[in-house]
Amino acid sequence: MIPLLPARVCLMAGLLGLGYAGYVAIDIQAYQAIEHRRLERARSDPSSSTQTIADGGVIGEIQIPRLGLRAIVAQGNSPAILQRAVGHLTGTALPGAPGNVVLAGHRDTFFRPLNRVRAGDAITLKTRTDDFEYLVEWAAVVRPTDLEVIQPTNERSLTLITCFPFSYIGPAPDRFIVRAHEVDASR
Repeated sequence: MIPLLPARVCLMAGLLGLGYAGYVAIDIQAYQAIEHRRLERARSDPSSSTQTIADGGVIGEIQIPRLGLRAIVAQGNSPAILQRAVGHLTGTALPGAPGNVVLAGHRDTFFRPLNRVRAGDAITLKTRTDDFEYLVEWAAVVRPTDLEVIQPTNERSLTLITCFPFSYIGPAPDRFIVRAHEVDASR
């Protein structure tokens, strides 16, 4: 027979864990909804312009319709930013600029659907001023030390990064990379 005190301690620890997980899920959903509404308002305001975006500032929204992926993209890749949004790696191109736009997201939140990505999938990056369309070229698994995938490119490209394997518990040993090219790069 289990003593009553340890059983109560285990029950309380379990309830606290569930409460924290619920809080995190609600916080993510609330942040995404609020920032989506702000982005839509800014898109409808002709005076809205692209300025330098501070860490944590919203850049736009990523959508991959076939995968049902839709998430706010914020500047930076700190743990606090990646907890609530997809992060844009500082120092890489911004949407619409020549080069490699690099976005990172957690595999257990926003980028979980990437495990079903295929070459030819359409990706849209919506910013305050424009929509940028990309097509997936390839996906690959690389070591975390392989930084070649985030290097600047000559063409307008998009690189998505998340941890791999998708089913791994804890810090994953590898990175899953998706590379796409901008469809109408004639801007």
